[in-house]
Amino acid sequence: MILQKLERMTFFSAIEMGLYFVIVGYLFLLFAFFLTMRYRTTKKLYWLYFSFLFLFLATARVIFIAYYFFIPEMSMSKAEIASTLMFTYRLATLFSWLGIACFMGVLGILLFPPEADEGKKSSKEGFTLTPQMKLVFRIVLMLIPVAIGFMALLMPTSLLMDPDIADEYDVSIHIVTIWGYPAGRFILLILVALFTFIIPFLFIYLAIKTYGVLRKSYLLNAIGILLYYLGRILQGVFGVFGFPHFEATVPPLIILMALLIMVIANNYEQLR
Repeated sequence: MILQKLERMTFFSAIEMGLYFVIVGYLFLLFAFFLTMRYRTTKKLYWLYFSFLFLFLATARVIFIAYYFFIPEMSMSKAEIASTLMFTYRLATLFSWLGIACFMGVLGILLFPPEADEGKKSSKEGFTLTPQMKLVFRIVLMLIPVAIGFMALLMPTSLLMDPDIADEYDVSIHIVTIWGYPAGRFILLILVALFTFIIPFLFIYLAIKTYGVLRKSYLLNAIGILLYYLGRILQGVFGVFGFPHFEATVPPLIILMALLIMVIANNYEQLR
């Protein structure tokens, strides 16, 4: 049998897994909705990026569920389990950054709209952005998180492996740490925190520059994104401080609320 009896599964971990399965189902529904009901009818890249955002987030969450709940229960050698854990962690991290790339694609279209007039002034000094320059900026915004995702995929195990995994599965490896945390994960955490600040800030900037329905939509998007990544960060925080009941319930519920807010933000005019 590939899976043994789920000996590690506790009451709270079962609740946590169930809530994340709900999140995965909701993410796949949002992907289908925005792809078929928005992009299919408008053919706008904005909605294509937005739909694939939810697909990548759902894929990353499915892999993380395997990482946290199923792979440790597999009937393999300790070395094989440790190797599989590292592979799934890298893969889940890659899809998470592809989701961030879609966020940046959405922002690129909003900040540098392709349909804007070529001669429109982009600053008080009279500097103009040509359509080609706007295209380059949009591509660069997306390529940065994609590059980070592939960097995580190719990062050495000594920079990514959790010391607890090395101890539990008897892996003989020198793990490079920063304040006791794997250096690679620490760097990725800093980068996620940076993007968590940048993306909502840019939505708030767009809200300040607009009025009416658009302003409210941008503000709700900013709030939704902040809550989504707050939920992800709290999952790790509660785990470090040993609060399994909070870790199992608070982060996934915050993520569900964040997804609901983002849906409302992008259907605000229809819901008025």
